[in-house]
Amino acid sequence: MFGKVKKWLGIEGAKLELVVPEEIFESAGSVSGKIRFFSMSEQKVKSVKIILIERYSRGRKNNKMTDEYQLGEIILENSFVIPPNEHIEIDFTLPFKIVKSDMDEMQGKNILAAGVVKAAKWFSAVQSIYRVEAEATVDGVALNPFDKQVVIMV
Repeated sequence: MFGKVKKWLGIEGAKLELVVPEEIFESAGSVSGKIRFFSMSEQKVKSVKIILIERYSRGRKNNKMTDEYQLGEIILENSFVIPPNEHIEIDFTLPFKIVKSDMDEMQGKNILAAGVVKAAKWFSAVQSIYRVEAEATVDGVALNPFDKQVVIMV
C-alpha cells in the first residue's frame, strides 16, 4: 500500500532533467536541448511539454509590474517507458518568436533614438528573464515531474 502512495505522489518515480545551453541566440529562432529521464521503478511517460517563457518586469518598488509571455511551445506526444535505474535522453528543438515592445522596435529601427530608449528603459528598470520549462505527463502519477532552466537571450 505504501508503494502505491509513493508511486502516485511521484516519490521514487520518474525524474526529469532539462539540459539546454546557457545562451540562446535570438536570431536563431529556436533552441535545441535534451531531456534526461531517470526512475527507480518502471514508469510510462505519455507526453512531454516544453515551453520558453519571458518574464518581463518594469518599474521600481511599489510601482513594479511583471508580465509573463509564452514565446514558444512544443508537445512531444511519443510515449515511452523508463526502465528501472536507467537514463533515457530525448532530443528536442523548440521554435520561438520574440515579442518586442514598441520601445524595442524604435530602438532597433532608429539609431538616433536608440540612446534615448536605452536610457528610458534603464530609468524604468526594464528587465527580461527567459526560462525553458519542461513537464512530463506520467501514467498513474498525480504530481508530474518537471524542471526549468534560466537562459540568457543574446
